[in-house]
Amino acid sequence: MDVVKKAKIAPRSWARVRLFAMDVDGVLTDGTVRISSDGTESKRFSIIDGLGLVLLRKAGVELAWISGRRSAATALRAAELGVAHVIEGRHDKLEALSELARKLGLPLGDCAYMGDDFIDAPAIAAAGIGVSVPTGLPEALAAADYVTRRPAGLGAVREVCDHILRARAAKGGNRRAPGRTLPW
Repeated sequence: MDVVKKAKIAPRSWARVRLFAMDVDGVLTDGTVRISSDGTESKRFSIIDGLGLVLLRKAGVELAWISGRRSAATALRAAELGVAHVIEGRHDKLEALSELARKLGLPLGDCAYMGDDFIDAPAIAAAGIGVSVPTGLPEALAAADYVTRRPAGLGAVREVCDHILRARAAKGGNRRAPGRTLPW
């Protein structure tokens, strides 16, 4: 697998993020869906990604999942983590991101978007920080400002959360999570 080298993102850019939106399959998961013979679907989500999202939410960053598919597993995991904005069945990711940013009163420059496929590429390119995973398709990788070191479904989302939290802490806020001192 070729590793895509990207320029380093300045901490002030990470600190500016007020909405972290992302695709689900291939970002929060490894991109596979398990469907049993009885029609039930299952997905595997990373616990460390989940904790990163909870910490980010508690730090005041809005979270959104924008998925091309509807999925009960996605809805359940989003509810468990307190993800306020779950947009499913949308292939026009840039339009969905733009609509949500307008609703929240945010410019796209204050948004980070993370995706892995060509339908994510316009949103990745338009966001203040566009992110992809190492296994992203060429269009997503080309549009990204940052490509994670960790793989999809195995800490890639946490890597981005940590960049945002670390940068915000350096600006003087978010040094503590409930009952714990964060390592940055």
